[in-house]
Amino acid sequence: MPFSVLMSVYHKDNPQWLKQAIDSVLNNTIKPNQIVLVVDGQISNELEQVLTEYKDSLDILRLEKNSGLGIALQQGLLKCKYPLVARMDSDDISLPNRFEIQLKEFENNPNLTIVGGYIQEFDSQTNEKTSMRKVPLLDNKIKQYIKTRSPFNHPTVMFKKEDILKVGNYQTFYQMEDYYLWARLVKANYQMKNIPEILLNFRTDKNMFARRGSYKYFKSNKEVSKQMLKMKIISYPYYLFNISVRFITQVLMPNNIRTLFYKKVLR
Repeated sequence: MPFSVLMSVYHKDNPQWLKQAIDSVLNNTIKPNQIVLVVDGQISNELEQVLTEYKDSLDILRLEKNSGLGIALQQGLLKCKYPLVARMDSDDISLPNRFEIQLKEFENNPNLTIVGGYIQEFDSQTNEKTSMRKVPLLDNKIKQYIKTRSPFNHPTVMFKKEDILKVGNYQTFYQMEDYYLWARLVKANYQMKNIPEILLNFRTDKNMFARRGSYKYFKSNKEVSKQMLKMKIISYPYYLFNISVRFITQVLMPNNIRTLFYKKVLR
């Protein structure tokens, strides 16, 4: 089955990590028919050199100004030529058989809209493995899990482009572009699945969980819960539970305690 890979790069990305990400896509057991790379605004000369090096393998879309991940993926998806699209971040590493595994899932069940999997987190400085993020596997479990947390590891997903466009494509939503998209897929009752295998090595750093501690981040989480309430995915008690837990962990909780909470409780 032909498929596209959708990536985005912006000025803060690391050129060496971008090379590793692209190589992991190109070296998969089944190579994509297209790699769409959205350049989200002006980038460094070093990043431009990487794009030049891989220019024969990439379908590059340039945005005049930095517009954020939601808009970058929204525009990039429209440029994808094939019915299946796999997401990939610019600093992660897909496992060599990732696409082969996901394509088999779509072949075995044509009714699936989206397939994701587990991620292995590793330290960007030491390359040491840290923790694994598991997600629910079956459609009914995913649709229950989404009431409190995002049910997919975003960089692992492969989905049907047509279905994503039907629910409104990616939209601007601060650090919640994916969660809001999954909610709309749930509302439309599309079939979902996660594979109980690691599909991708996910790069982390000591500041990853600290970045989840801001009032702006909380407000975005709160808005997702508000939208899910409107869509009747969650009840009002769930909404109150969500915003209460998030306010404590994302606003009140010190960074060191938040990091421990994410690593020990949410992994």
